Amino acid sequence: MGLKQTEAVTSIGTYPISKKDAKLYMSFMYVAFISLFIGGLMGLLQTLVRSGKLTLPAGIGYYQILTVHGVILGLVLTTFFIIGFQFSFISKSVGISNKQRKYAWLSFWVMLIGTIMTATTILLGKASVLYTFYTPLKAHPVFYIGLALVIVGSWIAGFVNWHQLYSWKKQHPGEKSPLPAFMVTINMIMWFIASLGVAVSVLFLILPWSLGYTATVNVLLTRTLFWYFGHPLVYFWLLPAYMAWYTIIPKIIGGKIFSDSLARMSFILLLFFSIPVGFHHQLTEPGIEPMWKFIQVTLTMMVVIPTLMTAFSLFATFEITGRKKGYTSLFGWFKKLPWKDVRFLAPFIGMLFFIPGGAGGIINASHQLNSVIHNTIWVTGHFHLTVAASVLLTFFGISYWLLPHLTGRKLTPQINKLGIIQTYIWTIGMTIMSTAMHIQGLLGGPRRSNFSEYGGTDQAHEWIWYQLAQAVGGTILFIGIILMVYIFIKLTFLAPKGIEEYPLAEEEVDAQPTPAWFDNWKLWIGITVALILFAYSMPVMDMIQNSPPGSPPFTWPIGNN
Repeated sequence: MGLKQTEAVTSIGTYPISKKDAKLYMSFMYVAFISLFIGGLMGLLQTLVRSGKLTLPAGIGYYQILTVHGVILGLVLTTFFIIGFQFSFISKSVGISNKQRKYAWLSFWVMLIGTIMTATTILLGKASVLYTFYTPLKAHPVFYIGLALVIVGSWIAGFVNWHQLYSWKKQHPGEKSPLPAFMVTINMIMWFIASLGVAVSVLFLILPWSLGYTATVNVLLTRTLFWYFGHPLVYFWLLPAYMAWYTIIPKIIGGKIFSDSLARMSFILLLFFSIPVGFHHQLTEPGIEPMWKFIQVTLTMMVVIPTLMTAFSLFATFEITGRKKGYTSLFGWFKKLPWKDVRFLAPFIGMLFFIPGGAGGIINASHQLNSVIHNTIWVTGHFHLTVAASVLLTFFGISYWLLPHLTGRKLTPQINKLGIIQTYIWTIGMTIMSTAMHIQGLLGGPRRSNFSEYGGTDQAHEWIWYQLAQAVGGTILFIGIILMVYIFIKLTFLAPKGIEEYPLAEEEVDAQPTPAWFDNWKLWIGITVALILFAYSMPVMDMIQNSPPGSPPFTWPIGNN
């Protein structure tokens, strides 16, 4: 065994991170930041091609770089960063044993092998199918096998996280789960249940078709299974940002967690309403009864509740902390927030981006409004506001203290200043690019297109200024990526040796006790499964029963009948 877990734990961050632990967590970070550079470069090339200012050399296809950009940033960067961060987050509160660490390493290597397999097929031009891998677009079988390995590796990480909390609970009977462990457990439960959909789609539908065992594929069913996974994927990205907002930011500003119970309830509600809502991505697709679309749109709107709970909790923390420091005027507490600390500034700007991002999400999920912007580049702009702005800025903010904590170095004033510059560069670039995408989308600009497909047309002349703005914004963002990679190198290898705090906040001393029923995992998982069965059982049965002739939905490997 590694760290012994025998003493009663009253502190949220009692367990230290050993050198062996740090090596594991940093391995995930290395892959994440390499992915940031590669995916960012592909994004820059995309914007330049769309503006008509660049022709790709050596026969490289536009959709090839689009797929690299989507897969590397949307799946690889996020998943590796999240799992590395979550391992450190949960281990800080409940510890990690030698056996658990070995399985954590297994998860890393399985994910890395899958990533290499998938990336190879894309670079060879065998898998230009976008990160959604929508059928009837077909990729090489190795692409799908690689993605399956990435998912399996993440499942192993989830099982390790659950066992960490289980081991802690056995040694601390009757005690509530530490908040970080509770949050990680919720996120990995959601991820496991959601990724079952894409696993079923890949293993039983797409892979047999890609291998030639079946002549056709049930397009509607594969898309439905993808979006069963694809929408909670966004929350898999977002919940680690929420973890930092709830538990890290209060410590950085010198405060405490406003309400442990409110934080847990918001995570539980996000678990309930993140998965059974995929139809709001398929509002224009035939073959799904309008009633089921309406039900899932209604469930989608329910996520507004935990989102507003989070906003209330955060600003309550800001105000209470400021008033405890003696700032009595109406907004004095706001003025005195640590704006010159990049650990606070980057996540806070990420929170601000989430306001228009959330408003755009309501539009995307509204049937009538969705018909205006569906499959336009508006959706891409929304996607960048939520994931590439809110989530990534928070991940950058986490990096400024997590990397030096793991590598035994210091966040120096010079690096902090560079981080502030990087944050503003990212903010300017993302504002320009996403705004241009939203406007072009309202004018009917398609979601995935390049200049050569529309050059010389009336639409191209109408959109050209917005495409040029996207290229300008994308260029600024790539400068921000280069600076962030430089900061990563500094914090990992070059900054002065020292001790950097893992800033986990404590709960308010006079806070109401957290009810024991928050740890009733059978209840929360049961309600989630019930909602999923209610929202998906009948529509999916209908898709299977009415699948096109010659494409049995689950054929392995009986042939082409």
